[in-house]
Amino acid sequence: MPRHYDLPSLNALLCFEAAARNLSFKTAATELNVTPAAVSHQIRRLESDLGSEMFRRQHRGVELTEAGAYLFVALQRGFEGIAEAVRDVRAGPDTEDVVVQTTTAVSAFWLTPQLTDFWKARPDIIVSQLVSDAASAPGRADLSIHYGSMAEDDPACLPLFRDDIIAVGTSEFAATRGITSIHDLHGAPLIHVVAEGMEWTGWSEWFAKFGLSPPPGRGIVVNNHMIALQLARDGVGAVLGWTGLIDDLLDSGALVPLVAERMTSPQTFYLQTHTKASRQALVFRDWLAATKG
Repeated sequence: MPRHYDLPSLNALLCFEAAARNLSFKTAATELNVTPAAVSHQIRRLESDLGSEMFRRQHRGVELTEAGAYLFVALQRGFEGIAEAVRDVRAGPDTEDVVVQTTTAVSAFWLTPQLTDFWKARPDIIVSQLVSDAASAPGRADLSIHYGSMAEDDPACLPLFRDDIIAVGTSEFAATRGITSIHDLHGAPLIHVVAEGMEWTGWSEWFAKFGLSPPPGRGIVVNNHMIALQLARDGVGAVLGWTGLIDDLLDSGALVPLVAERMTSPQTFYLQTHTKASRQALVFRDWLAATKG
């Protein structure tokens, strides 16, 4: 009977993947609980089937050939996909309905209040958050919230808000530093948010909008917008804030606008739907679209 997939022996592929990952037939044999001779036999069988050598045999070990490296990368991707599917099946459909990845600031100041309203409307759907200030976080997510350029015609992306960026701090900080204009602010202590893989709009871009040079000195640099806002609340310096995120802090007086200038955000906060999003995740996305529209 002809095989549906044009593949060599799966045992041979498993042996090859383990040997390639460890660059050792002996270690692969220990991992697979077989003899090194059995691993060597399976790899010889694979090389014969493919008509190409997968390894260069050296006196002190083995190393992958170009063909071997190409196959190894493809196998890893395939096995990772299979492993993810197995994890999903083992977990079952009801363990976690929706997983949303977002940053700490967006989680605290925007998403969590939205979830409170959503749970009132749909208490049958569980929404969990994967909170990280890294560009990509480990773990499965159905949806993720980003700040950046969004393709307007991308059906997987839903714009959430695009508000103004203002300079904020405490009223005591403004009084102590004598900040009454943007020129006073230019020379004041500033808090910068610089996170790898994130495109937060910074002070240089904000000041340039109003015809000023980049601020002198490096200031205080953190990689987390939530920490930056807390430092500002502690009176350490001024920070840039998005009005869609910090309305509650402004309403409570914890932070105040330091100058009148405000810049329309050049980027958008948007929700991205991942290809493996659950049915419940689409319900949550559609709810957000309706309530934000």
